[in-house]
Amino acid sequence: MRWAARRRGGGSAFPGLVAMKIAPDFLERTIADLPLGVVAVSGSNGKSTTTNMVSAILRAHGLRVFTNPSGGNLPQGIASAVLADASGSGRLAADVAVLEIDEAYGVQLSQLLKPRTVLLLNVQIDQLNRFFEPDRVAGMLAKIASTATGALVLNADDEHLVGLGEALPAGTSARVSYFATAPELLGAVSQGMLSAPRFGSAATATATTPDVVATALDGREATIEVDGVPTSVRLPARGVHYAVDAAAAVAAARAALGERFSAATAASALAELETVYGRGETLSANGEDIEIIMMKNPASLQLNLDSLGTTPEQVFLAVDNGTPDPSWLYDIDLSRLSHADVISGTKGYQLAVRLAYDGLPVGVVEPELRAAVRRFLALRRPATGRKTMIVNYEQMMLIRKILGYTDLEGGQS
Repeated sequence: MRWAARRRGGGSAFPGLVAMKIAPDFLERTIADLPLGVVAVSGSNGKSTTTNMVSAILRAHGLRVFTNPSGGNLPQGIASAVLADASGSGRLAADVAVLEIDEAYGVQLSQLLKPRTVLLLNVQIDQLNRFFEPDRVAGMLAKIASTATGALVLNADDEHLVGLGEALPAGTSARVSYFATAPELLGAVSQGMLSAPRFGSAATATATTPDVVATALDGREATIEVDGVPTSVRLPARGVHYAVDAAAAVAAARAALGERFSAATAASALAELETVYGRGETLSANGEDIEIIMMKNPASLQLNLDSLGTTPEQVFLAVDNGTPDPSWLYDIDLSRLSHADVISGTKGYQLAVRLAYDGLPVGVVEPELRAAVRRFLALRRPATGRKTMIVNYEQMMLIRKILGYTDLEGGQS
């Protein structure tokens, strides 16, 4: 199984699934004895990016970090990543594990792994076919929060999360800290996209003074304040949501490291960091640069559209059955787009109807993905900028393979 996991780059969930069938306590036994324990990262959006950021910051501080780099955030995906890195005796050569965990499965995982640090990012409108409503996700994250043994880091701008620090079980010794985003940055994104509205009574937490705040953004250059001291940070991709992720990562690393934490070291680590695949990633094909933007839910699509800046000259869109109900696309402001050159995926015609609803012209709908990618690549080079692909998770993974990027085959984030 270890050989299979390493051969597949740790991205396939199958080896981990087999390992957990044979030894149900496999994850618990392998990770439990790491010196600095587990940093668990969860929330609706930004998990993969923030996990990558936290891992980079901790490595820059001299720690050996085990993580689930492919975005495999279900138990079997994490188990596969462990198999790929563990020694023959089942030990990890690491000081700390930084794990992205799925909201639902995170309840089970956090109870098993007893994370020393828990970072909760946000509650957003996401996978209604699976989660039904944001309040259900908030309940899951509350259970994950209750398992933190050392530190709990919360988003002070999210009404679903901000009160969790005061709702920890009696006797819990976890230190609670917060990260936040300056109002002027929050005002630059579509309303309700960084966090879902909370229905009913509003949060009433009182200890919400943030330790880490994203205060400014210019392209990919952000300013993060730690205890009021500003530090310049270069982000892996543009957008307010990446500045929020950076603030969250800095806050989590600070909570995990304590007095060892250095803001300058964190900034240096983030400056060298590449984006997680499919999240604003730029790939090369036929000598051209192609930006791939993944849309997972209303918030991820809207935030990425908001961050486009100029209207892209050439646009490829693709949605398949990985998005069971694409009706949420009608709530999205598509004004940053002027057209679509090629639309693909099993739900491509539904996507084309959505664009037509806004009067946006469509060049061609080609449901077969490989043929659609060929059509898009055959277009003349853009006069300015680069080709832009906006696709859901499953289509993103297939497109990377079509373009020859087969390094990762992770699970959904």
